[in-house]
Amino acid sequence: MAGAMSFPDFPDLYRQAADVPPRYGGKQMGSMVVIRYETRAEVADENERLVRQVFAQLDEGRPEGLRYATFRLADGVTFMHLAVSEGETSPLVDLPAFKEFQEALGERLVDGVDRSAATLVGSYRFA
Repeated sequence: MAGAMSFPDFPDLYRQAADVPPRYGGKQMGSMVVIRYETRAEVADENERLVRQVFAQLDEGRPEGLRYATFRLADGVTFMHLAVSEGETSPLVDLPAFKEFQEALGERLVDGVDRSAATLVGSYRFA
């Protein structure tokens, strides 16, 4: 994958994504990052389970300053995370479920992680 990162870099992936926060409709949005990786087929369901635990914890705590979505792509093994954080560090990094998700991530991956800062061009009822 172009821009792929090795596992040791993963904990920093959700930190400040860009030097200049994206704007949409004149409103500053915070930093936006897209993270994509491929898991080994035999652990893709476990990866999804761990991601769902993160969302359950987010639903309980409802941290401010975060918009977050995760997608499992049609191939069944590729995951894409989209995170928009208003602060310098995403509230995700402090969640116990997110820490558990990260613990053995390197063992679940086929290759590294592709991380890219992003700018919202348009959105229809997405967030």
